[in-house]
Amino acid sequence: MNLPALQSLTLGNGIPVSVMERHSAPLVELHLMYRCGTADDPDSKPGLASLTAAMMMEGAGARSALDLADAIDFLGARISVDASHHTTTVSLFTPVSRLDDALALLADIALRPTFPSAELERMRAERLTAMKQWKDQPRTIASVYCNRRVYGDAHPYGRPGIGNPKSLAAMRVEDIRAFHAQYINTANLNIIVAGDVASSALLSRLETYFGKLSKGPGSTPALPTVQQVKQRRIVIVDKPGAAQSEIRIVRVGPVRATPDYYALMVMNTLLGGSFSSRLNQNLREKNGYTYGARSSFAFRKGPGPFIAGAGVQTAVTDKALAEFMNELRAIREPASEEEILRAKNYVAYGYPQNFETVGGIAGEVEELVEHGLPSNYFSTFVPSILAVTADDVRRVAAQYVDPDAIEIIIVGDRKEIEYGVRALKLGDVKVISVEDALGYE
Repeated sequence: MNLPALQSLTLGNGIPVSVMERHSAPLVELHLMYRCGTADDPDSKPGLASLTAAMMMEGAGARSALDLADAIDFLGARISVDASHHTTTVSLFTPVSRLDDALALLADIALRPTFPSAELERMRAERLTAMKQWKDQPRTIASVYCNRRVYGDAHPYGRPGIGNPKSLAAMRVEDIRAFHAQYINTANLNIIVAGDVASSALLSRLETYFGKLSKGPGSTPALPTVQQVKQRRIVIVDKPGAAQSEIRIVRVGPVRATPDYYALMVMNTLLGGSFSSRLNQNLREKNGYTYGARSSFAFRKGPGPFIAGAGVQTAVTDKALAEFMNELRAIREPASEEEILRAKNYVAYGYPQNFETVGGIAGEVEELVEHGLPSNYFSTFVPSILAVTADDVRRVAAQYVDPDAIEIIIVGDRKEIEYGVRALKLGDVKVISVEDALGYE
């Protein structure tokens, strides 16, 4: 893979800037990546980071939300703000000919949001409505309860990023202003640029908008310790009349910085990370239980979850769960060299696609910066994947996929599925309500 050099620059006030020039099209993607996110939510105010990010687009500088949207559309640009667990990113995509005007809008959104109270009330109502709708969405119920079950409500990974009805109802504009002042500042900021720009000219432009800002306090969240799942347990979330059953199998996975990252990528591709994976071939192609079965590791700064799952026909919930267990056991056995080579090729030769657009490049650089990966990471990724051995795959499967220490969560119609699930004798079965799973009435 032949990529342009990743350039590391610094503004006068110390803000780091990462630039990858790409001159094939007159487009630019620029990310203001702040090292703060939902992991920085106060325990009493889950959802604050997400709400702050969303409110940054609801008025900035001298513009209202509508004026801001009109100005962005006029430039043919896109600007968005998103909060993840450990970062909040203000993203700009623009024709290079409109970069100066777009940067002025971007700076207003990042530095001078107005947080109008009327927009907060509208956004609060939208989110509360969405949370009510979750009760009718088995897939969402499964996702929310998976995290609560493994991490608990006191851990940022256990809470929905947008909070809960109680915390959302209590949010005030003052809370949002305080969060923005504390975390959306230069101490937490990295600027990432990809596209048709020369770094020398770019730097002077960035100095204009961000070079004279003084540093504020940095973000240093300490994640609570999480205990690994120690035994196999099953919870049925009763959803009477559900059209299908949502099965999730979850346990605590490794951190992004694990040296086993490449072996895990290959092993999971083989297990459930691709269309031709064992899980999908078994549950979809061979048995026709589902439209798709998958598994994944959520690689984060802290230990994210390993999750396998699918939405399956109600009548075959027990049979599908049995096949999940068969595959989780089988992945710990030696795989053929041919199968491993196919998985390695899938990961390695699909990697260059991540760099086909300026948005894709900026996303890859953002991951590199967020996790402190080495500057040669992009050029070593493919060789590192191809170097994974059969022993590596078997070792990480044995270490990270333990079918005897998992939480099994099934959201479905209890009266249709409970008998069959219990008959599998996989472990204790507990039945709870949708309200218990979501954590609110």
